[in-house]
Amino acid sequence: MRRGTFRDETVDYAAVGATQAPDLMQYPPERSIPAQESWKIGSGEERFRAAGDALLSWHALRDGGLELGDVRPAAGPTYSGVSFDDEGQPIAPSRLDADLRFDADGTPYVGPGATVHVRGRVGGLNADGELRVIFVVEEKHRIGFALGTVDGSVVSGEESFMIEWRGDDEVWFTVRAFDRPVALLYRVLPVLVRRRRRELFQRYLRAISPMYTTPA
Repeated sequence: MRRGTFRDETVDYAAVGATQAPDLMQYPPERSIPAQESWKIGSGEERFRAAGDALLSWHALRDGGLELGDVRPAAGPTYSGVSFDDEGQPIAPSRLDADLRFDADGTPYVGPGATVHVRGRVGGLNADGELRVIFVVEEKHRIGFALGTVDGSVVSGEESFMIEWRGDDEVWFTVRAFDRPVALLYRVLPVLVRRRRRELFQRYLRAISPMYTTPA
């Protein structure tokens, strides 16, 4: 029931929030390669809540084989917009932005404006870089957030993660992204950007839904 948004010129791309554009796949930001995948990961409120909590405690990245370091909440207050119930009535945020949550090892949950340094390898190449949380959504039927690149990544752009509890009781996990090649190898061989993104998507899915197996 909470929606937080962060806008800052320190990210290294212009189209902040573009992962939420309905026409992302047709009209991605200039020189960027878009990607999107959705998977059914179960059904029911319990599955939705569990997947949402895992998502906001960084499990998609950490259990996806990436190391998180220096997770820092935003230095100042962030804006929490109004959310609405099924009848269109405004509802208050479920908690104050100042009320930070932490996982078992003391890492802050995802919050708008937070920064995190990611380290790891994808497809045999480095996946290091500093990322910033662009927005966070916590609603009755949707939980998710987006990350934007700040510095040091082989690509520049944004990726969003969303858990949806749909009207038919099914729970779906959707990841959307756009990547502009920055590293020389990726600029020369854009196919590597797509390959990197496919591997990341599969890692995220396995992290959020361990029972998932890729069809042969």
